[in-house]
Order: sequence, then structure tokens, then C-alpha cells
Amino acid sequence: MDRIFSGIQPSGEIHIGNYVGAIRNWAQLVNRYDCVYCVVDYHAITIEYEVALMQQRILETATVLVACGLTPDRCKLFVQSHVPEHTELTWIFNCVTPVGELERMTQFKEKGKQHRHNVNVGLLDYPVLQAADILIYKAGYVPVGEDQIQHVEFSREIARKFNARFGDTFPEPQVLLSDAPRILGTDGGSKMSKSLNNAIGLLDPPEVIQEKLRTAVTDANRQRRSDPGNPDRCNIFTMHQAFSRPDQIAFIDHHCRTAGIGCIECKEILFKNMMEEIGPIQGRVREMNQNPQYMVDVLKSGAARCKAIAKEVMDEVRSKIGVKAGWMGK
Repeated sequence: MDRIFSGIQPSGEIHIGNYVGAIRNWAQLVNRYDCVYCVVDYHAITIEYEVALMQQRILETATVLVACGLTPDRCKLFVQSHVPEHTELTWIFNCVTPVGELERMTQFKEKGKQHRHNVNVGLLDYPVLQAADILIYKAGYVPVGEDQIQHVEFSREIARKFNARFGDTFPEPQVLLSDAPRILGTDGGSKMSKSLNNAIGLLDPPEVIQEKLRTAVTDANRQRRSDPGNPDRCNIFTMHQAFSRPDQIAFIDHHCRTAGIGCIECKEILFKNMMEEIGPIQGRVREMNQNPQYMVDVLKSGAARCKAIAKEVMDEVRSKIGVKAGWMGK
């Protein structure tokens, strides 16, 4: 089977935007690919973070992934820092990567503006570590959103540069774009984010989710119940596209445009459908939290499986670049 790699930062609460845009798709891919999924903790330290919470967030993130279907019998799940070959390969890739190309990366420019007081080398080198994450497993495909296409293209460029200099070693990974709708925050205008206080957490209690939906922005042009709405301008309708059945989506589309239903009823239908899907995930998380050792064992096993692959690739890489261990007979 072709191999896939993708990762998620343990940077806080996982919300439904993360779930719809990435995690749900990852769970569907395990039936068709050899999937390697990673909690990328080293990526998360490129900006300021709460050190005391890092281990907790790593475990919480991994637990949610397993609860969403990324179980050890279906894929390889591990923590990035538990396989040190990632950072070793990053250094080697640094030596074939022009600084100018890194400086042109869109994400570096955006992060540089957001974190002007902490524009560190890690922010600049982020795409190289990301390339190492992918190529250490010789992954052929990377499931990403449109905002990450540039990084996958950059990984292909690094593979080409390494292969040209040291011989054919790495495949050029291809993008697997998800067709999931892009969900904005409850304010209807910004990317869903806990820091913007516009996120619906995947593990939020039902009553919290219901309240967040109740106050969420809809079509700004619809002022009264009797006014026809435009689903094309409504983020709640985008959520319906992610959680409701096709017949329900068609019903809401028609009756919104004709004022057949109001926003309150529309949101009630969405809440019911959303909880039908994420309620069981929340239940599995609660169950796993009763036995913390289970997740520790899952991550240890995943790291061991991935380290076996990474070690073999790094042995090949070291040999290609002329620093193969044991060359003096040791």
C-alpha cells in the first residue's frame, strides 16, 4: 500500500474545524493507505507555549485521534520527539536548502508578523522539519488543506535537491486534498481558533456546543424570521454540509432561501446531527481517560514501529552522504 504521513500540533483544544478539515479524513484514509500519523510536538515549540502543559496536551491530542478512529490496528500513531531521526534528517536537509527559499514561505511571513518578538530559526526552518517528517517514511502522499500545499511542494523540492546531489533516495510526495468544507469560527468571519474565542471544541459538553451554536453568526442580511436567507453566506450551512445528511442539506438550503425555517430551527437540526457524530467520540475519550496507561502503550508501540522505518532510511541516508556509522570498523 502507498504510504501517507500527516501530523497535528498539540497546541491546545481540538475543535470541529480540525476534525472536519483533517482528522475525519485521516480516519477514512486508513482503509486505502499505510498511514503514519504524528503528534508534532517539536513544531509546537516554535512559538511561545506553556511548558507545564505540553505533556498533557500531547496525550490529550493523541487520545482524541484514537477516539476518532486512528487506532493502532489501523495506522501508526506516535509522537514526533520520540523518533529522533526526524531532527537528524532535518539537519541534513538544512544543508541542501537555500535560505532564500525558506524566507519566501508564506507561513513564515505570516508567523513572523504574528510573533514579531520571537522570530526564531525554528519558525524559518519549520518547512524543513516538515519535509523530514514526511520523507523519513518515504511517504508518497500527504493529506492537507489548501493552506499547506506550499509546504508539500517544498518537501518535493528538498527531495529533488537531495536526490540530485546524493543519488535517488526519496520519492516526491503528492498532495491529497480533502473535499471537506472549510468551517469558520462561530463569528462567521475568522478561522476557527480557541485564541479568537470562536471555536466549538470537539470535546465541549453538549450544552456548551448548543449555546455556542445558538449565538453563532448566520447570514448577516437576514434580520427577521420572515426574511429569506442565503445559505451561501452562512457558516452554519457550511457546518450542515459537514454533519448533516444530503436530504437534510437540500431541505435546509431550500427552506432557508424561502424563509420556510428560521435560524433557530436550522441550528437545532445541526446540533442534533453534530452530537450524533461527535458524541460517541467524546464517549471513547472518557473511556480511555479511565485507563491512561493505554495511551502511553499506544504511543510507545507507534514510536517503536516508526523508529524501525526511520532507522533504516537514516542508515541509507548516512551512507549516501558519506557519514555511515561503522566506517572505522566499530
